[in-house]
Amino acid sequence: MSINNQLSSTSSQVSYPQKSEKIVGKRKKYRRFNWIFLLSAFLPIVGVGVFNIVVDPYDVFNTPNLLGINHSKPRKDNSDRLFKANDIIRIKPITILIGSSRTKQGLDPNHPGLENEQTAYNLSLNGLNIYELRRYIEHAIANQKELDLIILGLDFFMFNTFLENQPSFSENRLEKQHISLADFLNVTFSSDALLASKETIVDSKKNPPDNISYGENGFMPYRNPDPEKTEWRFKNSINVYYNFHAKYQLSTPLDELKKIVDLCQQNKIKLISFISPSHVTQWEAIRATGEWSTFEKWKREVVEITPVFDFSGYNSVTSEPIHNEMENYTDNSHYTKKVGDLILNRILDYKQEDVPDDFGVLINPENIESHLVKIRQDREIWAKNNPDEVKLVEETKQKFDASLGHVIN
Repeated sequence: MSINNQLSSTSSQVSYPQKSEKIVGKRKKYRRFNWIFLLSAFLPIVGVGVFNIVVDPYDVFNTPNLLGINHSKPRKDNSDRLFKANDIIRIKPITILIGSSRTKQGLDPNHPGLENEQTAYNLSLNGLNIYELRRYIEHAIANQKELDLIILGLDFFMFNTFLENQPSFSENRLEKQHISLADFLNVTFSSDALLASKETIVDSKKNPPDNISYGENGFMPYRNPDPEKTEWRFKNSINVYYNFHAKYQLSTPLDELKKIVDLCQQNKIKLISFISPSHVTQWEAIRATGEWSTFEKWKREVVEITPVFDFSGYNSVTSEPIHNEMENYTDNSHYTKKVGDLILNRILDYKQEDVPDDFGVLINPENIESHLVKIRQDREIWAKNNPDEVKLVEETKQKFDASLGHVIN
């Protein structure tokens, strides 16, 4: 067989679609590039990217929310570390409210007490530790040199040494003025983003538009809680605390909090700190894990670093009885906007007459001990009058221990 025939036979078995060619002697002479092949491979990828940008399931690109198409985004809440980092780049707020999901669901940046501190943004994140919190503050400062006010919600669990950074946390997206390449590729071309876009369309067709601009300023209250499942939500929330924090070790010293205070001083940012007002059954859960003295120690260490408004304890707001039509709580950890407004009233000195006298005490090294004594006394009165809720927390702990194979004494 001739060389030309051998080459012809081989080319019939192996296809080279990029370029067409002809053979001249022993040399290949290329005639034209096969653009049709490239376009046929490339256009579907581009189509997927455009589709994901238009639907915007994670609310990263700020594309319009269209009723019945993409107004409801079920993946958004659990993608807060992603979309909020990009919101900070785009919005550049001069006020941020930051903390855990308690602050995320409770504090409205449009509160009238913040009228002169706009644009305000709720930068709170689900289940974050104090390190993640500090890094997002640094991200806000990097994008807004005129940042003027930080309202900081502190929670005991944030300072648990065993609470690691969440898997969705990424250093690569912080302190930048643009979306990171990794994030862009992931939310534009990945199969997960495509699935999220499909879920967004299905959910938008199915669910009514409770608020088409939900979460646009970072504020994401719990929507449409089923009143018939209130007790279940409380039990589940108590179990969540046991699952993540039955093992607790206080990070000492509280160096990350000190770094936050120093950052604010260096950048001339006003810092207002508060301890979240979870339901009294949350404090009972801390007691059930044997960490009540650690909880008190944590408060002592906090006030050595910065004054803080304490909304925790057994007061008229946190002791709301568990029932189906609760106004203050959606579960034992998270408070409603109604309570969030009272917090902002107190710390911003706005309509103080609307705030219960026992709700929110500014504590410091001078009054911390008397304050802790008062909470212990309030607890004894509450426990005596509410044995069923005390029993609920204790029984939940017993079931949790039994599920781990522990011996209950």
